[in-house]
Amino acid sequence: MDTGEDAEILDNPTDWVARHIRSYVESDGAKGHLYQGIPTLLLTTRGRRSGKLRRTALIYGRDGDRYLVVASNGGSENHPAWYLNLADDPHVGVQVGAERFAALARTATPEEKAGLWPVMVEVFPTYDRYRAKASRDIPVVVLERA
Repeated sequence: MDTGEDAEILDNPTDWVARHIRSYVESDGAKGHLYQGIPTLLLTTRGRRSGKLRRTALIYGRDGDRYLVVASNGGSENHPAWYLNLADDPHVGVQVGAERFAALARTATPEEKAGLWPVMVEVFPTYDRYRAKASRDIPVVVLERA
């Protein structure tokens, strides 16, 4: 995925998320990687309808060399747009701190999720509350370097 400086990337339209992304990018990850003490990464997907690059900030965990994110959408009944985008095109861009890399995204299998969910709850305990609130299965997404 071309997420270089030449590519136009549209940031999450939610004000506080857009400010977080801007701070993250402008400081090369020095500001924003830890958001209120919680590790975050920037995920860039290709819009499934628009074809445009879309960037958002997400809490992440680790499983060995793999990065993990949760498609919680705050426990809402709908998957977040970024998840729908990567389900359509799994080639994504990732920034963790100052490091940027291409990755392949996939939804963890139910067997994998059983072991990965606790990893993410340890990072952000509110995920359990989101899971109890939502009637949908909240996916855990595995990001592996391409």
